[in-house]
Amino acid sequence: MSVETEQEAFTLEEILAVVQSSNRLILWNDEINTFDHVINCLMKHLQYSEEQAEQIAWKVHTKGKCAVLEGSLTEMEVYRKILKSEGLTVSVE
Repeated sequence: MSVETEQEAFTLEEILAVVQSSNRLILWNDEINTFDHVINCLMKHLQYSEEQAEQIAWKVHTKGKCAVLEGSLTEMEVYRKILKSEGLTVSVE
C-alpha cells in the first residue's frame, strides 16, 4: 500500500516569517480612511487609548506607515484580517 501526499512549496520569506520570533503588523497611509476611522479602529481592535491611537494616526500620515502591533505570525494575520475588514491598509512584516 502506498500513500501519495501533496508537496507544498514555501518561499524563503514565508519560512523566515514563521521562524521569526516576532512579526509586525504595519498600518499604511492611504487616501481613503479618515483620521477618526483609523483612531476608532485602533482603539476598538487593538485597545489603544485615544491619545495613543491619535499619535499612531499622525505617524502613519506623516511617515507613510507605522508598526502597530508585534507578535506571532498567526496573531498578526488575525489582526491584519480584522483591520483589513474595516477598510484599513495593513500588512505583516
